[in-house]
Amino acid sequence: MTQVWVLGDGQLGSMLHEAGRRLGIVVSPQSPDDLQALAALADMPPDIITAEREHWPDNVFTRALQAHPAWLNAPAFAVLADRQSQKALLDALQLPTAPWCPVTQDAHVGTLRAALGGEFLLKQRRGAYDGRGQWRSDKASGISLPDWRTEAIAERRIQFSTELSLIGARDAAGNMVFYELTENFHADGILQISVMQPGRYASLQRVAEQYHARLMTHLRYQGVLAIEFFLTPEGLLINEVAPRVHNSGHWMDGGASISQFEMHLRAIAGLPLVTPLQPGCSVMVNIIGEQAHPGCLALPGTQLHWYGKQPRAGRKLGHMNFFHPDREQAVQWLRALPLEAPFEESRRLALSALEG
Repeated sequence: MTQVWVLGDGQLGSMLHEAGRRLGIVVSPQSPDDLQALAALADMPPDIITAEREHWPDNVFTRALQAHPAWLNAPAFAVLADRQSQKALLDALQLPTAPWCPVTQDAHVGTLRAALGGEFLLKQRRGAYDGRGQWRSDKASGISLPDWRTEAIAERRIQFSTELSLIGARDAAGNMVFYELTENFHADGILQISVMQPGRYASLQRVAEQYHARLMTHLRYQGVLAIEFFLTPEGLLINEVAPRVHNSGHWMDGGASISQFEMHLRAIAGLPLVTPLQPGCSVMVNIIGEQAHPGCLALPGTQLHWYGKQPRAGRKLGHMNFFHPDREQAVQWLRALPLEAPFEESRRLALSALEG
């Protein structure tokens, strides 16, 4: 029986574990701080080592995992985990992304506005997500930049109509499969709602897949990889790349014949890659900061996934999925779903997308 270790023991690792049980693969999520696992790594080494994250502490255990011959995607993690090297790779592969530049110690708001042709964002090169580690020039009161500026890149603010994500997978032989483009709605940089409607972005699907395939092929990537895009009047621009399973793909648990977690294991374990059936409309709603309203379970379409975390402001505690072949039924469920006030704008935009 194939033994897979996952660097990281959060909700993504847990979902990989569950997918492994269905496939007959033993998946063992590993805490990056569990130094006691070093002995097991030597005594009973896994067949495959993958990761549910692209950032982890540097310690004797994580170094041992990365040095192990079963460790996958070392080149991809090395380049994609740092926004500066990620952006440089996208430019080298001629994949469209927002204009950007490194930030030097003597940079200030005016010089960066001039270099990038307008307002910009500072994004920390490593570890920033869910709206953290970002700074907007249009909210600046002077010319000073934050103290962490030399650990960031500057990226021109893009006017876009919506954010889309594409999740695909590649195996060691170079076979690739892709899911339908997913539309994502955020508040304060945190994903709140994702919607997938088969064929809604058919005109962009092929282009997005070509970009995705070019990147995975260059990296000789194995497993699931996610790309977030901005949809602009000029077309798709790549916003971020994540070398792992991704929050915007959680709708697949109920809306696709093969989830992203199973697809990742298929790709790394040499099992057949097949295009999953995605026969209807899917909606995913994140649960953020507090328990889900009990009324959510009164809707017959609710599929609740709880992560077992302690509530904390801004923390993703779980998610809910709705799937139905009839788009109107998904619309009714999303309208009826009891949500807190911070979700109302994302719900409005998601309903507009579903009804448009």
